[in-house]
Amino acid sequence: MTGSNLIRYGLNAAKLFRIKQRQTQFIAVRSCGWIRDYKPGPYPKTPEEREAAARKYNLIPEDYDCYEEGSGYGDYPKLPVVSQDAMDPYEEYDNYYRRRNFGQTLHRDYDILTSEKTNPNLVFRFSPLVMFSVFIAPFFIFSFIAWIDYYFDLHSCNPMKPKQFPGDGRIHYTFEPVD
Repeated sequence: MTGSNLIRYGLNAAKLFRIKQRQTQFIAVRSCGWIRDYKPGPYPKTPEEREAAARKYNLIPEDYDCYEEGSGYGDYPKLPVVSQDAMDPYEEYDNYYRRRNFGQTLHRDYDILTSEKTNPNLVFRFSPLVMFSVFIAPFFIFSFIAWIDYYFDLHSCNPMKPKQFPGDGRIHYTFEPVD
């Protein structure tokens, strides 16, 4: 390909990409009806309004519980805090990667409860104090060993014999033949 053909190809690809991008944006906005459907309404005050809100969020009226009035969440349901890691991995989900089914009402902190972010249901095997002490113990152990080496003058780091300097009255080297 010549340079002008590459430029022409690049410009055409850019135009196609822009068209595809606009079309994708339009499809995304048009197809995500759950945003409009799950937009919180006013706080329910009567039992009929509570039942209507429960139906709106695909819940049975016994399971429906909303946030207190004035919290800013309106009639959005108060769902239990369960992260994706805590959900059953062997269940048949419509979207297995996100572990959710079609039409399932999302928790208000859904973006925080994803599998790559946090798991508030996680129970650690050891307490935080034990984990911190196991983390810090090697530093104290090696510092104690270094202090013993320094205090008792053990010279364990670089042991060597004393240097042989001329002039101390001894003959260190001679050119005389051995008898």
